Amino acid sequence: MGFRCGIVGLPNVGKSTLFNALTKTAAAQAANFPFCTIEPNIGDVAVPDTRLVALAAIAQSTQTIPTRLSFVDIAGLVRGASKGEGLGNQFLANIREVDALVHVLRCFEDDDITHVEGAIDPLADAETVETELMLADLESLEKRETSLRKKATTKDKAALAELELVDLALGELKEGRPARYADIPKGRELEYKNLNLLTEKPVLYVCNVEEESAASGNSLSAKVMERAKGEGSEAVIIAARIEEELAQLNDDERTEYLLALGLETAGLDRLIHSGYALLDLITYFTAGPKETRAWTVKNGTRAPQAAGVIHTDFERGFIRAETTAYADYIANQGEQGARDAGQLRQEGKEYIVQDGDVMLFRFNV
Repeated sequence: MGFRCGIVGLPNVGKSTLFNALTKTAAAQAANFPFCTIEPNIGDVAVPDTRLVALAAIAQSTQTIPTRLSFVDIAGLVRGASKGEGLGNQFLANIREVDALVHVLRCFEDDDITHVEGAIDPLADAETVETELMLADLESLEKRETSLRKKATTKDKAALAELELVDLALGELKEGRPARYADIPKGRELEYKNLNLLTEKPVLYVCNVEEESAASGNSLSAKVMERAKGEGSEAVIIAARIEEELAQLNDDERTEYLLALGLETAGLDRLIHSGYALLDLITYFTAGPKETRAWTVKNGTRAPQAAGVIHTDFERGFIRAETTAYADYIANQGEQGARDAGQLRQEGKEYIVQDGDVMLFRFNV
């Protein structure tokens, strides 16, 4: 299981440039005018993980298969989008289909690239977009509330339960806060998520800076980082133009270019790392002569459900999971060595998968 991130922001902040770089394609136009992206572009990228290569070498795998991450390049929002301004309604519908929002903010000055609001202010840009999303959620919930209250008068249990969550969301939105700030009763998180609210989705801010600030950021990105910290969101500093150049280089050239810029890793790596943290995701592996493969699951996933990511039969007929921690697999040079050293464990249905686990599922259907 990967995850699906929608790239959002005002026009001309670098969304499509970032998308092109991340997916190594030119599928999304990157032009200096609003609404250059009319339909959402979707790109799948491999999640880089050095552990995958190390495992494959020991398992002598014919191929390695990384887990994948989907990015959706959604056209620029503008003030009034919640009321249909620009191409607002269409864009808002696209946003509902993603798991998280990658909110690109312009943190660079460039007289040759116009700004739809007329001034460079990433915090104001963030407020503009979030306000439009909140207004859209507010309108959606108020319509739903009317219907639910009618049903609630008949003591409809489902309506009463949903109304409780709707009221929690409305309480935040009416106070000018996104729906993700609501205090959801324990055990009802999935129900709340199923309300499908735009502002319930976690946010990752991308500070798009000029090339000279790619390593340490600038005064504009510093303000965004402070905002993200204050609201418990993630934020990364990326120079989209550098990422676009990196996308055209081979591995050796990329390494040399990054070193010259004083960067340890490419923006894609930092973006994925932050995305994983934001969505509380982990990676487990399967390894053998045919292939070594990475799989992504939510932190806290039990073994049968992790097996189900590979195939539903694995979950349905789950018996046990032969499990080795990544470090033990490497130290003992593979499954047999780990077994001989007593480091291969037989885990049952209640086992919670850990990041880096190398797993072999036993099942019967």
